[in-house]
Amino acid sequence: MDRHQRVVAKVAATVKDYFSRKEPFRISHGSTNSTRPYQKRRVVDISELRNVIKVDTKSKVALVEPNVPMDRLVEATLPHGLVPPVVMEFPGITVGGGYAGTAGESSSFKYGFFDRTINSVEMVLADGEVVTASEKHNSDLFRGAAGAVGTLGITTLVELQLIQAKKFVKTTYHSTGSVAAAIEEVRKQTKSQENDYVDGIMFSKSHGVVVIGQMTDDLPANVKPQTFSSPWDPWFYLHVETKTRSAPGPVVEYIPLAEYMFRYDRGGFWVGKCAFDYMKFPFNKYTRWFLDDFLHTRTLYRALHASGDVTRYIVQDMALPYPNAEKFIDYTDKEFNIWPLWLCPLKQSPQPTMHPHTRGDLASDEMLNIGLWGLGPAQKDQYLSKNRGLERQLGKLGGMKWLYAHTYYDKSDFWKQFDKPWHDALRAKYLAESFPNIHQKVHVDVAKHAATAENDWGMRLKSVWPLGGLWGIWRAIRSQDWRIPKNSTWKWRA
Repeated sequence: MDRHQRVVAKVAATVKDYFSRKEPFRISHGSTNSTRPYQKRRVVDISELRNVIKVDTKSKVALVEPNVPMDRLVEATLPHGLVPPVVMEFPGITVGGGYAGTAGESSSFKYGFFDRTINSVEMVLADGEVVTASEKHNSDLFRGAAGAVGTLGITTLVELQLIQAKKFVKTTYHSTGSVAAAIEEVRKQTKSQENDYVDGIMFSKSHGVVVIGQMTDDLPANVKPQTFSSPWDPWFYLHVETKTRSAPGPVVEYIPLAEYMFRYDRGGFWVGKCAFDYMKFPFNKYTRWFLDDFLHTRTLYRALHASGDVTRYIVQDMALPYPNAEKFIDYTDKEFNIWPLWLCPLKQSPQPTMHPHTRGDLASDEMLNIGLWGLGPAQKDQYLSKNRGLERQLGKLGGMKWLYAHTYYDKSDFWKQFDKPWHDALRAKYLAESFPNIHQKVHVDVAKHAATAENDWGMRLKSVWPLGGLWGIWRAIRSQDWRIPKNSTWKWRA
């Protein structure tokens, strides 16, 4: 804690200095899982805040700094037989990112978004004051900063709840023959108290799989656990598709707990296949084995940002009311023809909130996240038109987007989705008006980006195939991110 307090004091002094000079700044965490383009300007560096300070087995809580990624967090808690209730599927997503952003995963039908499993946060306010926020102290800040993408303060410490861990996840794959059947099965499975994890994959309109996970310490005799972390292991989505393609009924297998939680890491769900398509490289188990070091999510994100091709991808997570989820998938099929899709049931946060939430006549405590991830149109005008159309259709159907990704709403349309007076009052109360506002942080100005690219020879060169991809690969290699999975201790060892 002494080291932590020294680092926080340094951060607070830097923030106070910017505040006194009335200069805006941005926060540097050292890494990002955002897909928004970003620029390096005046920054406050909090990259040193990357440690698990304490795991308290008696009270089942962990004191964690914001830049601790999910894999390091799980590696710190599992030896104590504990695990966070909500663990983001990508190992590189951080605790601070999960709080300040929106993190809803396959256990969120039970626990809600990641921030709902947090007891308290330490924050540096815009004037440099260090405060603690919880349900009892500064409760409006505690809940208001969740999902507000760092526009109310800088998170420097989190007290996180933990639950009892078990060795394996008994995993059942329920195959469905239509979108409607998959949505119905997802909702049905969230009603069972026995289920710890529920999500789904739609491979096409006629083939979906709902994945059910139940933690257990029991491994049946003569059953070998299925893993997904070694280079010769299958990518999870390909494995599920193969297992269920012609199965006459549900398929059951046992997956070690951490392997289950990070099952989508290799291949980044399925977006990693886009790299093969871009480079016109064969996609099979041998090429995936050969390139495995570069096909984990940390390295994929690094390469994507470095390539300059961020604004070419459709990377969107959207929360829909259950009755309109099928209509929305019909729309995305027609307009984008991107498959697979991810289905993740969620418990909605109490209002007001900056998290996605359902509204109007279909407002409910339950909603369904649909992950739409893949290559968009190459032509910029068409790309922008398609994204704006997606936002309009989402609004018509009572849904909302996650803010980690590309956002094209103008200010008026953006704030129709949230309680702006509530959020503005919080910014005024906590002197946060010197921080960029949420719309400034998440809005992608395509015209500005295009104009910058036109005058930047580096960006122009990266737009020429395959130079951008090759540059992204080179930067990913230089980053050394590809070494991290090699040293991960959460991997299953028989």
